Amino acid sequence: MTATALLFDLGDLRHKWGWFLALGIIMIVFGMIALAVMPAATIGTVLILGWLMIFSGIVETIHGFQVRSWGGFFLHLLGGIVGVLIGLLVVTHPVAGALAWTLLFASFFTVIGLFRLIAAIRMKFPNWGWAAFDGAVTLLLGFLLWADWPWSGFWFLGLSIGIALLLRGWSHVMLALALRSFPAAPSELRRAA
Repeated sequence: MTATALLFDLGDLRHKWGWFLALGIIMIVFGMIALAVMPAATIGTVLILGWLMIFSGIVETIHGFQVRSWGGFFLHLLGGIVGVLIGLLVVTHPVAGALAWTLLFASFFTVIGLFRLIAAIRMKFPNWGWAAFDGAVTLLLGFLLWADWPWSGFWFLGLSIGIALLLRGWSHVMLALALRSFPAAPSELRRAA
């Protein structure tokens, strides 16, 4: 998409800036609620993930039977059944699910952070210091989650969701304010004339 096309799209959105503002404010409120009740937000997140695993497992199992003549039938069937079973475990034991998800994130952050840090130092591409900083912070987050586990399992997902909602909401508010002050799109100018 060219910059000119993007400007025309933004100009067409100008009259809907209020919707973006409302969405941003709602997301900020939900983010503040998630931060205020981090353990409940963590359990809620785990329950949503568990139900998504159950439903996706059911869909994959049904899909497997739709293509049963294909050689990958058993892979779909097995994947679907395992997804349903793990989803049921997570839904019926949400605290254990929160602990498991936190361990998964701790492992991911540790491995990815270490990889980014080493790659940035070894490759020394332009502005490699920022990538090294990113890797070091990610690695530190992984270590902190490991060091505080199992207690980090009770607050980490809620904190992550709260921060994500706050940042996403704020970005929508900023977009709404920019759209409000954006000049009218050429199509609006032609209608007004």
